[in-house]
Amino acid sequence: MIRAGDLRHKIIIQQNTPTRDAMNAEIDSWADFATVWASIEPIRGKEFWDSQQVNAEITGKIKIRYLAGVISKMRVKYETRIFEIISVINPGEKNSELQLMVKESV
Repeated sequence: MIRAGDLRHKIIIQQNTPTRDAMNAEIDSWADFATVWASIEPIRGKEFWDSQQVNAEITGKIKIRYLAGVISKMRVKYETRIFEIISVINPGEKNSELQLMVKESV
């Protein structure tokens, strides 16, 4: 069960709504799905070397009250940060909370 005091981050859950540009190429466009209060908990971070530069990746868990329709093809925006949703967990299938396992590339 989530305590109200733990939900101190206001996040926006966004869904991809592909559009077409002037050359008729498909481009990603993100539309707001819902704005909710959440708890953001970092789990692990790592740095790795790719394409001759150092990259950082943070894995975390975002807890929200249950919200129907949230799927792993969505993303979370918190202030200027973007989190890719890896999986959506409904603990105990109780429909009281969702745990979003996320990845943020820095």
